[in-house]
Amino acid sequence: MLISALIFGLLGSFHCIGMCGPIAFMLPIDRQHKTKGFLQVMIYHLGRLLTYAFIGLLFGLLGKGFYFFGFQQQISIIVGVLMILFILFPRIFHKINFSNKVSGIFFNLKNTLGKELKKKRNDTFFTIGFLNGFLPCGLVYMALFGALATRNALEGSLYMFLFGLGTIPLMTSVVFLGNFAKGGLKKSIQKAIPYVVVFIGLLFIVRGLGLGIPYVSPKPILDIVSNNTSCR
Repeated sequence: MLISALIFGLLGSFHCIGMCGPIAFMLPIDRQHKTKGFLQVMIYHLGRLLTYAFIGLLFGLLGKGFYFFGFQQQISIIVGVLMILFILFPRIFHKINFSNKVSGIFFNLKNTLGKELKKKRNDTFFTIGFLNGFLPCGLVYMALFGALATRNALEGSLYMFLFGLGTIPLMTSVVFLGNFAKGGLKKSIQKAIPYVVVFIGLLFIVRGLGLGIPYVSPKPILDIVSNNTSCR
C-alpha cells in the first residue's frame, strides 16, 4: 500500500502546481548559480517532506490504535469509501466549513509564508517548505486517509513521506522551467487523477475485506492467530 502514496504524489503533483505552484515560483532562489539554486529548492522540499512525515506520524499513531483493537480492516474499508466519495461527490466535502479558529490559523499561516518569501536567509527555504506542508489541500487529505489506514506511526510517517517524495520531480521542474506541462498533456493527467484515487480507494476496500490475497488483501490478524492456535 505504500506504493499508492508514491503514485499519489507523482500524479497529484500536477494538482500541486495549481495549489502550491505560485509559492514555488516565488521562491527567492539564486538563479545565477544553478547548483546553489538547486540546493535551495531541495531544502524547500525537505521542509515539506518533514511536515508531511510529522502529520503522517500522528495519523499513523491513530491508525495504530485501530490496529491494536482489531479495527484496522474496517478502517481500511472506510478510508477506501471516503476516497471514492470524495471524487464522486466533491461538493459535499467542499461545503464542510472550518471553524473560525481553524480558518484564523490558516490565515496566519499564509501571512507568515508571505513574510518568509521576502527574505533570503539560509533558513528561509526550509521554513517556507515546512509551512507550505500545513496548507489545506484536498490531495493531501486523500494521502492522510491512507496514512490513517497504516498499522503504526512509522508506516503512517513513511506513507506521507513517500507522497511528498512523489511531488518533488515535477515541482522542481516547475521552479526552473516554469509551467511546461500545458495543453493536452496536463489536461489528460489531471483527468486521470480522479481515476487513480478511485482505484486506490478500491485497493483499500479490498485490503479491508481480508480475502487472503498476499500483499493486497491479507487475512485479518485475528484469523491468523486463531488458525495458528487451532494447528497446535
